[in-house]
Amino acid sequence: MAVDFRNQTTLITGASSGLGALFARRLAARGSNLVLVARRTDRLDALTAELTGATGVTVTTIGMDLAQPGAGTKLAAAVAERGITVTSLINNAGFGTHGLFHEADPQRVTDEITLNVTTLTEITRAFIEPLRAHGGGVLVNVASIAGYQPGPTLAVYAATKAFVLNFTEALWAESRGTGLTVMALSPGATETEFFDVAGQGADGGTARMRADTVVDLAIKALDRRNTPPSLITGARNRIMMGASRLAGRRITLAALGAMMSQTRR
Repeated sequence: MAVDFRNQTTLITGASSGLGALFARRLAARGSNLVLVARRTDRLDALTAELTGATGVTVTTIGMDLAQPGAGTKLAAAVAERGITVTSLINNAGFGTHGLFHEADPQRVTDEITLNVTTLTEITRAFIEPLRAHGGGVLVNVASIAGYQPGPTLAVYAATKAFVLNFTEALWAESRGTGLTVMALSPGATETEFFDVAGQGADGGTARMRADTVVDLAIKALDRRNTPPSLITGARNRIMMGASRLAGRRITLAALGAMMSQTRR
């Protein structure tokens, strides 16, 4: 049975572009009010004007850098100050760093872990009780196929997404029977601004999926009677992950290391 988003309020992080903006468009079209969070308030304002004009839903924007320590707690306070009850949550904000770990900027690594792991966990904890109490919404944490194995030249990013994957699958099990639908979304390389930040070589030379395809597959999975704990988008990505499990970690690491080294030349 499809999720009824009418009279719901969905909080979406990283909503100024890419998957976050597309989730906002899709859910607004299905009647959900929105709380959109990102650093770039000019983009949030433009998206708000688009969505309110097209759908008539209520859109609240919060400009915030979620990579700062304590951002999750500050966001929860900002939502509470506005008197908003969140019934669905899309934790989409995140970024990756590409390169050899010993050459990485230490502060950039810290920001990456803070945003991808700490803030995501804080936000999930802040809102999961009202989500469970409502019992008809969704909780989606955006992971990655990078979280299914170690990632040479994406070492920190892959490790953070492994946390997101395992954390969210555990919440899927804990939330069964509550009416809250929980899912980890694990795209492969996708046409978003992710690569403007991480570097174009972070895709390892693999083909990129359209962002709207990823979001539509995610929503289709959420609408299923038995939503899976995690979703790898795209048949090729599922085959790749299955092959890596069969090959074993040593062979997979050697293959990934060789593939990613090509992108640094």
